[in-house]
Amino acid sequence: MSRELVIDGVVINDASDAYVIAEIGQNHEGDMKKCMALFDAAKQCGAHSVKLQKRNNKKLYTRAYYDQPYNSENAYAPTYGEHREKLEFNRAQYVELNQYAKSIGITMFSTAWDYESADLLDDIGMPCFKVASGDLKTIPLVKHIARFGKPVIVSTGGGAMDDVRRLYDAIMPINSQLCIMQCTSGYPPPFEELNIKVIDTFRREFPGAVVGFSSHDSGIAMALVGYMLGARMVEKHFTLNRAWKGTDQAFSLEPPGLRRMVRDLKRARISLGDGVKRPYPSEDAPLKKMGKKLVAARDIKAGETLKESDIALKSPGDGLAPYYLDYFIGKKLKSGIKEDEPFEFASIGASEGEAAEAVGGR
Repeated sequence: MSRELVIDGVVINDASDAYVIAEIGQNHEGDMKKCMALFDAAKQCGAHSVKLQKRNNKKLYTRAYYDQPYNSENAYAPTYGEHREKLEFNRAQYVELNQYAKSIGITMFSTAWDYESADLLDDIGMPCFKVASGDLKTIPLVKHIARFGKPVIVSTGGGAMDDVRRLYDAIMPINSQLCIMQCTSGYPPPFEELNIKVIDTFRREFPGAVVGFSSHDSGIAMALVGYMLGARMVEKHFTLNRAWKGTDQAFSLEPPGLRRMVRDLKRARISLGDGVKRPYPSEDAPLKKMGKKLVAARDIKAGETLKESDIALKSPGDGLAPYYLDYFIGKKLKSGIKEDEPFEFASIGASEGEAAEAVGGR
């Protein structure tokens, strides 16, 4: 099965760079200007996309949950529902933000938390959809989103393999454009709970899906580990200032961190190479300096039979490689040679081909 997604013309597969999502969530604090500034910074850092979260809060939460007091230091209002509303952008704002993202050349999309939000996002032309870890088991909503026929990215925090299999089996007959993200839903989680090896498990279990890593840790190194294990989509929370108000700010990357992560992920892909061991031009000078060649250990006259003690291994390595040592031992010297003078095949009346064959073609 093909393991590939295309989002806004960007191809994501095993041979590609990691597709980097700057997860803004509600780090914009409900401020359009801050949100656009986050878009600008993410673009400058090299992220492929920025992601928000869309909720219809009054339909998403029970009335009791919506109306409960919210006394957190991160609260923007006295009740949880009002707090959420302060951070929510409406349709017109989403349209404006989407247009702005396009104008600066970065892809914008969003997590859809409910049916109405999913329909709104599809109606305004989102190129893909995110399903949060909290909806890994919400199969009816996930199937609704899958029917839009656009790439679906699903985080798997808090789930077991049976939950992920259930979702995979539900989505694939409807829409095979799927990315399954290894995720641990701590904010942030301890490193021993990241369980990044699950990426390899997902790749074996779900051959038709791109596999990614939604990393809630506060550093950048684990994203590289994820890429090396096969994650081709990386999501990291992003802010301009970790001191801003909000539960996600403290473990989000600021621009310098995101920039370094994008840089290092690109280097990781390039550094993998093709697996064929070969020498490179950049190695010529260092290995000439560090390597050794066969030279005369003393002045030797023509006709003498060479002993191991007659041959020294000395730098620089610009002559015959030391693995020819045994080939020279016992051969008669055709012409005299001075101490430190390099041996040549002609010194013993041999050809390069004969010598190479004798030492196994090396």
